[in-house]
Amino acid sequence: MQNWWQVNFPKGQQSLIIPDGDGYTAQIAYGEKGTGKPLILLHGLGSWSYNWRHSIKPLSKDFRVICFDAKGYGFSEKNLSRREETGHQVIELEQIIQALCDEPPIIVAESLGALVALALAAKNPRLIGRLVVINAPIFVEQLPHWAMGLLAQTPLELIHTIDFLRLAYWFAPIVREVMGIERRKVLFDPSILTEEDIYWITYPFIEIPGTLVKVAEELQIAVQEIENFQAKKPNMLSQIQSNLSNIECPTLILWGDQDSWFPLSHGEKLHQHIPNSRFQVLHNCYHDASTGASQVVNSEIIKFLQDTDFC
Repeated sequence: MQNWWQVNFPKGQQSLIIPDGDGYTAQIAYGEKGTGKPLILLHGLGSWSYNWRHSIKPLSKDFRVICFDAKGYGFSEKNLSRREETGHQVIELEQIIQALCDEPPIIVAESLGALVALALAAKNPRLIGRLVVINAPIFVEQLPHWAMGLLAQTPLELIHTIDFLRLAYWFAPIVREVMGIERRKVLFDPSILTEEDIYWITYPFIEIPGTLVKVAEELQIAVQEIENFQAKKPNMLSQIQSNLSNIECPTLILWGDQDSWFPLSHGEKLHQHIPNSRFQVLHNCYHDASTGASQVVNSEIIKFLQDTDFC
């Protein structure tokens, strides 16, 4: 197949070196398309920039669209000698903004990416010009999918072994089949997910060593956060929730009305906690809104930015 980065970005896949959450250097894969105000698309857990395939071209007509793979995901660096720490993605998003943007950008973020964006907007309110969050796990009480729980409970040493032996590569047809089935479950219309989509969604897990390990690390961090939250121990979730009122930039909250992972009531509650926010329901939409409701998502983003004089 054609190189996805080359097809979607004039300069193809580019590379950015940043200090990561622990102060070490990390290589971040990114692409950009269009001119104007910077607009960063931020993916969720286990995904990469491909998840925004339906938004890059439409939004780049009016903005300088930047897609990047978070550290440990997609085509970005996977340092297997060090484990990730809670909150590292927030620090790294801040570094990426400062490296690539000469003005506060628009952040459009989905799922775990939305949680990271909310954390940064609360921590450094003036760093972000406009914020769009979609189906954010801000009031999560448990991991939403059985496979996440399975990975989180598997000893990391075993996952390292699976990765070292390249079992995902050798059993690629099975990996694609299973992931295709599960990804279709978070779409209102499963038929829109093509074989090409499945190929690229699974590509990092099959072709890029370290991907499975890093996703497992993130899931283990999430489990620990949820357990600390429930035990009323110090945790990042509580900190983000208590700081939501610090978010100053106009914020659009988009939520799938049939999201079985994070219910609509979570979006309504988030709206109540952010003073300068508006809430929009995505009808006939499950959790994967960037794929399943891309046209509506794109139009709502443009309308929001026009209404808040950011076009």
